[in-house]
Amino acid sequence: MRKLAQSLGVEAMSLYNHDTDKDDVLDGMVDIVVGEIDLPGIGGDWQAAMRQRASSAYGVLVRHPWAAPLIVSRMNVGTAMLHYINATVGCLVEAGFTYALADRAWNAMDSYIYGFTLQKLNFPLEPEDYADAARHFLHLIPKGEYPYMNALSQLVIDRKHHGLHDLGFGLELILDGLERLRGQG
Repeated sequence: MRKLAQSLGVEAMSLYNHDTDKDDVLDGMVDIVVGEIDLPGIGGDWQAAMRQRASSAYGVLVRHPWAAPLIVSRMNVGTAMLHYINATVGCLVEAGFTYALADRAWNAMDSYIYGFTLQKLNFPLEPEDYADAARHFLHLIPKGEYPYMNALSQLVIDRKHHGLHDLGFGLELILDGLERLRGQG
């Protein structure tokens, strides 16, 4: 709190007029970030709404790379988070999901989105370096011992497969699976 106050040019004690402690500040920061995510519409094409929600959440989390770990590690009951969850559950329930399945569905989607974002933000290579890295490490994955990994690496080296992470691929798997469960109790 002292460092925050110093960066704001105020006394640390004056911050306590607005927040009781560091956790209040962090909760407020998380709620501001969540407030930037597009809310899914209720009624209409639920899958399109969930795609837009996922794309928006991913974009917001990439703009705020510190936010995903903070979001998943806190019990957030700020107004933006409450609106976000309510709209998500509402979209799914109105599409024919039970409340229990809607809860499981949005949690599965969010787990995927947060995990994908963290992997993307922390991956040690830039996409343009994949082929060179595969070439550099190919000797560590001999064809006789690791035939499938070697073959995949060779495709990256030959630029026949880019190896890029793709949010949409996993999201479609989740949405297809949820569609099969929709309407079931």
